[in-house]
This record gives sequence, C-alpha cells and structure tokens, in this order.
Amino acid sequence: MSDGFTTRASSINRALDQIGDKWCLLIIQEVLWGINSFNEMMEAMGVSRGVLSNRLKWLQQVDCLRREEDTAGSRRPRYHLTSKSVDLYDSALMAIAWERAWYQTPELDRVELVHLNCDRAFSPEMRCAACDELVHADDASYSPGPGATRDLREKKVRRRSSISIGEIPSKRALYKNLINVVGDRWTSNVIALSYHGFTRFDQFHQELPVATNILSDRLKFLVEEGIFEQVAYQQRPRRFEYHLTDKGKGLFPWFLTLLQWGDRWCDPEGLGQPMVVTHKVCGNPLRAEVRCDQCGGVLRAHEVRFDLGD
Repeated sequence: MSDGFTTRASSINRALDQIGDKWCLLIIQEVLWGINSFNEMMEAMGVSRGVLSNRLKWLQQVDCLRREEDTAGSRRPRYHLTSKSVDLYDSALMAIAWERAWYQTPELDRVELVHLNCDRAFSPEMRCAACDELVHADDASYSPGPGATRDLREKKVRRRSSISIGEIPSKRALYKNLINVVGDRWTSNVIALSYHGFTRFDQFHQELPVATNILSDRLKFLVEEGIFEQVAYQQRPRRFEYHLTDKGKGLFPWFLTLLQWGDRWCDPEGLGQPMVVTHKVCGNPLRAEVRCDQCGGVLRAHEVRFDLGD
C-alpha cells in the first residue's frame, strides 16, 4: 500500500515539498550568508543535531546543497548553495519585501539592500515582464498548462523541533515571520489554494487529503496571524469562509516566485508547467520579474550588496 497521496500537479506544491519546511528555509538563508559548517548552523539556528542532520541530508538529496570537504584538511565539511538554490534569490527578496511591509524585524531593519548597477539603496518589487506593471494577487488568472496531471506526493515524516521561530538566535534570519507562516507544508498549501478562489473548509479539504483537525488548526493559525479573516456564510450551524486579508494577498509575490522556481526545477517528467498564470492587466502569460524600485533593473544575486548596520 502506498505511503503517498495524489493532488493536482502544482509547481508550488512540488517546490514546497522540497524546500518549504521551516528548517530548510532557514538553512538556505544561513548558507546564503556564508554560514556553511554544521556547528555554525547549529549554533546560529538553535536547532538540534538530529533535525539539522536530517534537513542537510534532504537538501543534498534534492540538489539544493552541495557538501564539500574542507580543503584545509579539517574533517568538518562545508555546505554550499547549488545553481538550483541560488535561483531562490527572487523568493528571498520577495520575503524581505513582505516582512518589511508587515513587521518590524530588528535584524532586517539593520540591513540596507544596494543595487550595484545603479549604486542605490532599493526595495525589491515584482513587475510583469510583458507590460511592466506591478503584480498583485487579484490581477492573476489561472488555466491548466501542458503538465496539468496528477502528482503522487509523499507523506513525509520528519523530525520536528519544539523551538519556535521567535527563539532562533541567528542575526541573519531576515524574514522569520514569513517562515513562521509558510514554513509548514499544509499552511502553505492552504494559502496557495486561496489565490485560486478557495474559501471554504470543504474546498480546502477536498483538495488536500489532510486530517480535518490538522486543517482546522492551520486555518485557525492563519486567522490569528492575520492572513485570513473569517466571514460567516451560514448561521445554523455557523460556518465560515476564509478570505485573504491585504496581508495575505501581500504574500502572493513570494508564492509566484516559488511557482516559477518550481516550473524550472521541479518538473521530473519534463511535461511543462502544470498551470499557466495570466496577467489580467495585459492579457499575457505572467512572467514575473523582481526588480529594483530605483532603476527598474532586474535583480540578480551577484549584483546586490547587503549592508549591515550596527
């Protein structure tokens, strides 16, 4: 009997199944900053040895980390980003933009992003490559793509840590609050479905084969975090719809970067994108670009400097 379940093929789901776990997101962020030995990561994140070992093995398995022995002869290996994980840079920038819009994060407040091409401090923004307009959640429509099949997804059993996101000691965790919201498989899946117009418990449950108590818990959490608001649609018995707030809609650019990353890197059968996203403003297939708000240039990892204040 299979230990998996099937859902509609989705590049977002595929991406989340690979890197959407809280600890995976934190590890990638630390390695991006140059924290790349086991002991350094354990100290920075406050994570247990077992959980860290598990996630490092997983990230190597999905080709998001590369392990190298220390050339100086040390027995401690170093972990480096791959081309696949470097391509998550757009997601990191959109995470920073959302975090700054909705929270005051001391670690992030100390950081200034400088675009080397124009030598100016900037805020990242997402624009449509076809019409140059800013991209918003309400401006997207969806239709099946050439890869619109079914995915068999594993029921992952990973060692969990009791450490809350707020207890992570790292000074380089620039978007802790985003990771707290999206760093759970089911929570992220629910948010992603909401962009397609899903609002009711039964709709979410039909699409996600998750226990009803887990789904209820995730919906309650998203209401508490201000991502959803409850709107009663029936009084007896009292039932609610879950509508995205402005804060929830603000996560759309992060999810869109994840979808585009999944299209590029998580298509094992080579069938093409499962879903075509259309920009209703211009009518073209939506190819989103993360750009500098000062010069309009497309942002690339090697062309951005992170300046840390005291």
